Amino acid sequence: MGRITRLFIEWGLLDAKIDEYLAQNFYGAGYSRVNISRTGLETRVYIFAERPALIIGRRGSTVKRLQETFQKVFSLENPRIQASIVEEPELDARVQAFRIARAIEIGYHFRRVAFAALNRIMSSGALGAEIKISGKLTSERARFEKYRAGKVYKAGHNVDVLVDRAVAHALLPKGVIGVEVIIAKPGKPGDYIRIKNPDEVADLVKELRERMAEERAEKAEEVSGGAEA
Repeated sequence: MGRITRLFIEWGLLDAKIDEYLAQNFYGAGYSRVNISRTGLETRVYIFAERPALIIGRRGSTVKRLQETFQKVFSLENPRIQASIVEEPELDARVQAFRIARAIEIGYHFRRVAFAALNRIMSSGALGAEIKISGKLTSERARFEKYRAGKVYKAGHNVDVLVDRAVAHALLPKGVIGVEVIIAKPGKPGDYIRIKNPDEVADLVKELRERMAEERAEKAEEVSGGAEA
């Protein structure tokens, strides 16, 4: 393994550790993701959350503590932090998973929370969504319940292109409740097929015939021009 390859692997592992640290400490802020950009002079850390004000803190106090943590614990060189709001929180699986976990911890019934989240996700234009809640839900025996709407991809190229998945945990006196959220974001999947109506078919056939007529005319002109020469 080359030195450059080893360096990028180390950066990837470090980024994963930072992402896990932020997810554990800022799930109440609706933490979504982190992007880390390294330059020769500093390291820029872009944090996206549903409520970035909780990450910034009063007069930037929380950001200052984060900068010290990134520098001392994670050995980031001259870290500069920027917290931004998630543009579409209803289509962000991590934000929704943390939101469901917080609601369950507060005391809301898991079914009510799951159906409310499912309605929000689908109302935002998602192709499909699946919410799975597992643990000691109604008795001492652990089980799971799954709620699903629309089309959710579990395999294939569409998973890499359209699907967003996240897991969160709600800490209750009776145990840990796991929350898994899968969202198929708006977009055209690779297996998308639409049958054209008769008017569209007629227009397409007309366009093809006109194009073929033009090509035949051009070929005829080329042949006649070559004969005259």
